[in-house]
Amino acid sequence: MSETYYFVSDLHVGGDEELQKCEFEDEFVEFLRMLETTDENAELVILGDAFGLWEFTQSAGMKKFDLLVEHHPKLFDQFRKTGENVTITLIPGNHDAELAGYPEYERRLAEYNVNLDSTLSLTRSVAGKKIWIEHGMQEDAHNRMPEFGNPRANPLGYFVNRHITGKAGQLSGRGKYNWLKDIQSLTPLEEIPDWIASNYFYREMNPFLRYGALPFLLLFQISLLYLLVLVLEATGVLGTHLISNLTADFLHQFGLVGDLVEFVIYVNLVVVGLLFLVSIPLYFFARDVRKTLERFGLVRQEKPEEPADAPYVAAAEDVFEEFPDVVAYIYGHTHRVSLTNVGERVIINTGTWLKRLHRTSTWIGILPPVYYPSYRLTYFKIDGEEGNVVIEYHTIEKEAPNELTLVQRLLSRRPKMKNDVPKRTVIETSEKEVVESASKE
Repeated sequence: MSETYYFVSDLHVGGDEELQKCEFEDEFVEFLRMLETTDENAELVILGDAFGLWEFTQSAGMKKFDLLVEHHPKLFDQFRKTGENVTITLIPGNHDAELAGYPEYERRLAEYNVNLDSTLSLTRSVAGKKIWIEHGMQEDAHNRMPEFGNPRANPLGYFVNRHITGKAGQLSGRGKYNWLKDIQSLTPLEEIPDWIASNYFYREMNPFLRYGALPFLLLFQISLLYLLVLVLEATGVLGTHLISNLTADFLHQFGLVGDLVEFVIYVNLVVVGLLFLVSIPLYFFARDVRKTLERFGLVRQEKPEEPADAPYVAAAEDVFEEFPDVVAYIYGHTHRVSLTNVGERVIINTGTWLKRLHRTSTWIGILPPVYYPSYRLTYFKIDGEEGNVVIEYHTIEKEAPNELTLVQRLLSRRPKMKNDVPKRTVIETSEKEVVESASKE
């Protein structure tokens, strides 16, 4: 049994039409080539969602695997080569849970030197301690498998992916910028309406409509400020019309351009006034409807939101309590790479190799947000060193795609990508524990 382990998850390779394209395939193949040449006694563990089997909506059963091999021959060929040097173990996630439902998958994957372990969790030993490994979907109410191993027993997330993500893969090529396929890179799912609105405005909208609306949207906040000034002047708080007169005189200095800006501001003032009048009755109507739905239990009352990783921290703490020799709890699923210290133990999320989308507000106005793309191709390496458990965090560089429009780049700023995962973490094992472990062996 090896004591050097590499962990990756959430590759999501495969799916309908545009989802078949794997934008990080070259980098992952290169990663596998590195393992092909290592002299370590190592094992690569893929923590689920290696394949996007949920996203195949026009095929069933082993036909999905045939399509994977057909579209990604270089990847599977490298699996075969790497598997001759290191052990490759794959456990199912929710997106490829049917790997556990068809025994044929085990045989077919073995042809490429990939060992399918159709279990919800497994453990590995390092320096006399244990590592707990799972995908993590069982801690997600929307993606918890009701009957793991039954390909016909699927959670809510299955139907969402089948009817939304799979359809996006089929339709993405029809867009002007082929952007719908990136829906699987968007988290949380609550962002979908804003993301669609953003792509419609910046990419799909008729250019005459977009550039015609831009001045009004850009000056909307300035119009609100100007409205406040007019109200304060009208109520006598500011005393005179000094500010509004100065503003008008300043704009008139720019001739036609100034007149157009003033026209846009006044149009916005009219729109704001109309929206305000309409919003008063709508507010009371919406509040009454919500109370009615709450009485029938159709809408939950608002509660303080718990941290997104809270269920996984709780699950890890339960494992630590039940199995004292477990020092690391590793999962994927959420696509958010992290390493959290819990006393002398750690909780690790392996992240994803998919493109990530980061929401950014525009400089001014009420324009839709911009979603900046980036990659963080990550893997963790865990082995023993002088009786201690050593965790290394690695990233593979991949340049963010230049796929934003000029308007998106001009009206926003690329967000700073935080990377607060330590490169090296050491879990010390006491001398007494090392002796006891050696005596047991």
